[in-house]
Amino acid sequence: MTKGGGEKYSYQVPTYQALKGIVEACYWKPVLYYIIDEVKIIKPVQTETHGIFLPLNNGDKDRNYYTYLKDVEYWVKFYFEWNENRPEMENDRDEIKHQEILIRSMKRGGRRDIFLGTRECVGYIDYINESQYNNAKTAFANEKRSFGMQFHSFIYPDENSNVEDEEGPLISCFSNTLIENGCIKFCRPEECKIHHELSNYKIKSFPANSFTKVEDEYEELINDENKFLNLEEGDGA
Repeated sequence: MTKGGGEKYSYQVPTYQALKGIVEACYWKPVLYYIIDEVKIIKPVQTETHGIFLPLNNGDKDRNYYTYLKDVEYWVKFYFEWNENRPEMENDRDEIKHQEILIRSMKRGGRRDIFLGTRECVGYIDYINESQYNNAKTAFANEKRSFGMQFHSFIYPDENSNVEDEEGPLISCFSNTLIENGCIKFCRPEECKIHHELSNYKIKSFPANSFTKVEDEYEELINDENKFLNLEEGDGA
């Protein structure tokens, strides 16, 4: 959401970073680097405004008006790559197991709370297949519309291939947002037309004993599924 003069106003369409955050809330490990290919805007863009009282420093309250999107539905096409800035996690690069855990997490609605842009805007996710995505109807069929230059994403220090030290700058990226036939195709963050370097941040390290290996996580997931199936069979009997 953009904010100016104390008021908040939502973007009309989701940003690359917002969609990436939703995917990461579904399943993420430092070894994974998600790329958002495109998003389909299924429903029309609609907004609603709420008056919200916020506390002031002197104890009084001030009314602010927040304009949110409402009744939204987005279908997202994405994939993951290995984060090459994480050589300490090279042994955790098992594509099939990560993919299976991700798909199962999507079918269960994700691992962490899903929200759209701000915490109060709760969202829900589900898994769809390629055929469903390709045949999905959108509210912008046969339309082409530009939303102008908008915020695209952040490049974090541990995702920046040019950072060689233990710290680096957070980079904000901006690009032109174009919806065509109901679909927004995203460029990669490093391909955006405008980049701004922000403050430097230290890259967090992940020693081998600080995370669960994907082999162990996958085995635990399968065991849980088998236990659930056994319980269902027992109830059915």
